[in-house]
Amino acid sequence: MRWSDGRRSDNVEDRRGMTVGRKAVGGGIGTIILALVAMYFGIDPSVVLQGGAPLTAPTETRQAGKPPASDELAQFVSVVLADTEDTWHELFRKNGKTYQEPKLVLFTGAVESACGYAQAAMGPFYCPLDQKVYIDLSFYRDLKERFKAPGDFAQAYVIAHEVGHHVQSLLGISEKVHDLQQRSGKAEANQLSVRLELQADCLAGIWAHHADRSRQVLESGDVEEALQAATSIGDDRLQQQAQGYVIPESFTHGSSEQRVRWFRSGLESGSFGACNTFGGGTL
Repeated sequence: MRWSDGRRSDNVEDRRGMTVGRKAVGGGIGTIILALVAMYFGIDPSVVLQGGAPLTAPTETRQAGKPPASDELAQFVSVVLADTEDTWHELFRKNGKTYQEPKLVLFTGAVESACGYAQAAMGPFYCPLDQKVYIDLSFYRDLKERFKAPGDFAQAYVIAHEVGHHVQSLLGISEKVHDLQQRSGKAEANQLSVRLELQADCLAGIWAHHADRSRQVLESGDVEEALQAATSIGDDRLQQQAQGYVIPESFTHGSSEQRVRWFRSGLESGSFGACNTFGGGTL
């Protein structure tokens, strides 16, 4: 991926090296565990936390051995975030809307968000309550070693997917889905979550489409890197690795095949119309 000459975003909040303590003030350990599991699969954790008391009181304290803000990986995510800003500003403008830029929070080990406390092991997530994307950059090591999805464009896809959730939030899609989930049974709520997540994959593809057309960011093999990442973190692949069998009705993020297909749909079309995962029919 061609990124080194790209614009850096002003919306990166570097909390790496901060120590985060937590004090439970409500909700119970079961709710905390469910929220963390939701984050691991990329689900908006507020779905779990809605209606409950705040789970933690923030106790972040500064810093011990914070990495330099100029380190290469931090620069990379700043460029990718800036590129998503440029893309979505233009697409929103063409549709008569104004894009509000999210913040991207870099953290180490654990972090306190408006959606609650999260550990790095849960993976990157987007919190709509503060409009921030959270990522511990060690996740990229897991992406390469555990999920067998190396490459800088695979890393960019992760950020673009979470920014896709921000786009859904701005358009009111997330709120409508969460309202429906509150009135649904477990199986239907899971299916709605899958549709929301696959749409975020498709929106990540839209970003890649327009970023390459405008700024020629893609190099040979980049698309394959993103598709490998999408394949590696499908629900079926994760369940097979974790427990040795697959339970489709419990999917919350989509199968590997679905994730690849919807990312490719956005990538090839560059159109919102190609991302209607809620249009009925099979996914």
